[in-house]
Amino acid sequence: MVKKILLLGSGELGKEFVIAAQRLGQTVIAVDSYEGAPAMQVADDFEIINMLDGDALDAIVAKHQPDLIVPEIEAIRTERFYDYEKQGIQVVPSAKAANFTMDRRAIRDLAAKDLGIRTAKYLYAASLDEMYTAVEKVGMPCVVKPLMSSSGKGQSVIKCHNDIAKAWEIAGSKGRGDSGDVIVEAFVKFTSEITILTVTQKNGSTLFCPPIGHVQERGDYQQSWQPAVVSDADIKVAQDMAEKVTASLTGAGLWGVEFFVCEDGIVFSELSPRPHDTGMVTLAGTQNFSEFELHCRAVLGLPIPEITLERVGASAVILADKEGKNPYFEGVEKAAIYPKSDLRFFGKPTTRQYRRMGITLAYNTVGSNVFTCVDQAKEMANLVTVKNQ
Repeated sequence: MVKKILLLGSGELGKEFVIAAQRLGQTVIAVDSYEGAPAMQVADDFEIINMLDGDALDAIVAKHQPDLIVPEIEAIRTERFYDYEKQGIQVVPSAKAANFTMDRRAIRDLAAKDLGIRTAKYLYAASLDEMYTAVEKVGMPCVVKPLMSSSGKGQSVIKCHNDIAKAWEIAGSKGRGDSGDVIVEAFVKFTSEITILTVTQKNGSTLFCPPIGHVQERGDYQQSWQPAVVSDADIKVAQDMAEKVTASLTGAGLWGVEFFVCEDGIVFSELSPRPHDTGMVTLAGTQNFSEFELHCRAVLGLPIPEITLERVGASAVILADKEGKNPYFEGVEKAAIYPKSDLRFFGKPTTRQYRRMGITLAYNTVGSNVFTCVDQAKEMANLVTVKNQ
């Protein structure tokens, strides 16, 4: 049961995965493009490479001969994963899953065209002229995203004709990978957004965590809470969609599947084949296993007998407001006074505007008002200020 894991991407989600893996006796090599990334601080070893350089990726795989490859980010030469699987290396959740979900075109077409799952109306554009045409057909307002990006990078909302050229420029400068193409999505009139953390197992049924509600700004999550207030009927529809997509992509692991909750039902949004940022609320002890523990158990093939709601809870982000180095935090003592709460600081060595540097957590007993926890987590986060030396 002692496995060597190559973690590709070493942010805050990767850091918590490393901690979960080491608690189960595993060895982890953390990989990222810069030194001192959060997961590197707790891993057994680390490598610094550009993961869009296929030769460099091949070299560290050959060097470390891992049993498992666990991607944490999108900007990876995921097409190489098929070769690694042929070499007998377990890619998490699978080479197909990692390759499809790193590209919005592949995952959206799989969901909408192949599986018949309800999504927002969408079109692709490979040039500014094509984008003008796509926006006209989709209608305004609409959302434009690079085909490869995460955490809202390169995302814009188009409200009028004058926004189109600027949105194309932003997508081109913020997207990851080689493709300069974008997806133009119709704006969905939703009442709320939810994440269904879905666990696929090597030898067991697909499991679902209680739904997580969240709020996004600039395409990135700001608060999340568990459980979300959603009807049983809508939860069942979302779970069925999640199971259908994850089964098609194959493999074992935890997936973050996002949905819009609309007045006329559920709409599939996006999917990540790994722990999800909104799922950091599970660090508040809302479940019997955090999302990181679930991911680790699933990829190692350990049984997961059940997932149970143990508390209600919420998370809120602590953001930097400018670019800098050697960050530190003020106001921690004030935030730590709150009962039934916790804080996490990620250890990122640099800051930039809106970069997520930590989270606050608040929780209470099952049956309590979860939005009281949301308010408390936000209050705590507002008391903490990111400074630079």
